Amino acid sequence: MQVLVVDDESLARSRLRSLLGDCRAPAAVAAGEAANATEAMEALRRGIYDAVLLDVRMPGADGLALAHALRGMLRPPAVVFVTAHAEHAVAAFDLEAADYLTKPVRLERLQIALQKVERLLAGRRPAAGDTPDTLVIQDRGRTERVPLSEVLYFKAELKYITVRTASRSYILDASLSELEERHAAQFLRVHRNALVARRAVRALEKHDDPEEGEGWAVRLNGIDELLQVSRRQLTAVREALAR
Repeated sequence: MQVLVVDDESLARSRLRSLLGDCRAPAAVAAGEAANATEAMEALRRGIYDAVLLDVRMPGADGLALAHALRGMLRPPAVVFVTAHAEHAVAAFDLEAADYLTKPVRLERLQIALQKVERLLAGRRPAAGDTPDTLVIQDRGRTERVPLSEVLYFKAELKYITVRTASRSYILDASLSELEERHAAQFLRVHRNALVARRAVRALEKHDDPEEGEGWAVRLNGIDELLQVSRRQLTAVREALAR
């Protein structure tokens, strides 16, 4: 189990790393750590974690605010709060935390929490042959389900992903590699920053890009916008067109 440890105190992070190393049922590893919510979100954009051991009181955005933000992710990690302040327990479970641990954390209690995480993650996994068919997108305080069949492309821009349909664009807090891993059957990587819907690929055209110079671009059904194709992905795009 890949765990991200989030606590503003280095000694607390060190103790949790040590305890995770002693866990056997289930086995767990501290695959990353962060001292605040900003560092935690950066770590979650770069890698995939099964769980977050999350302190509540931290400088800046606290652990409750971070847990709320995680719920908008495409595949959020399970959250286990770790804090000395038991009065936050009700708020933690309102955020659907897997468990709530009080400091000092004991190994036996941590293992119980990780077992809860394991059961939670098992319940999220789709049955054999099933594929997720919608995206849940948080947009200006509104939660919207966008059918995957309507998405034409995903494009990484700054710290977020632009999700483009024929009618509009959305902003998704996720990583392109995670989207590619989950939806490889429906989406094709055409560039380091873009995935396109295989069904929407209409044409491959010569294109002169202001930044990358002369090259190739893919045209999609439903929109006029062209997406740059890297030399590395050119063969895959041609094969997709030939099918």
